[in-house]
Amino acid sequence: MDELVRDHATAKGLTLNPPMCRVNPPAGKERVDIRFGLYADDDLFEDVHPRGLHPYDMGVEAQSGPKKAYLFVRCVSPRLEGSEKRPARIRGTLVFNESELPDTVPVREANLTILHSVTLAVVRKLGCEDDAGLAAQPVFRAEPEAGA
Repeated sequence: MDELVRDHATAKGLTLNPPMCRVNPPAGKERVDIRFGLYADDDLFEDVHPRGLHPYDMGVEAQSGPKKAYLFVRCVSPRLEGSEKRPARIRGTLVFNESELPDTVPVREANLTILHSVTLAVVRKLGCEDDAGLAAQPVFRAEPEAGA
């Protein structure tokens, strides 16, 4: 949280997005990274639907697939100076470095559930108003994909 506060205070308001949490299997290979950082508005996917990711109506924007999930939120907090005028833009990313999971709805929703849970803890620790727009539990409403 301190790094997000510090990065928000910089002139550019961006972060290097280092891993916040790593989960390693007993063999010691890195398997899962969860990262948080600040984003610029042009980092949003909007109408772009990258292969292997599926849009969800959660936060400002959410995308999930078998290997990655993204959750974008905006935060107004006394800890983030100036956020009452321009909310801090926070991006959570979950990345499986090695994944052989199929691209199915249950896998996508499981990945987004993990990222939602950690993101909710982050925004609560930062004191974001209204939990940065996140519900207490993930609500899965898939957005229509391009061409659908």
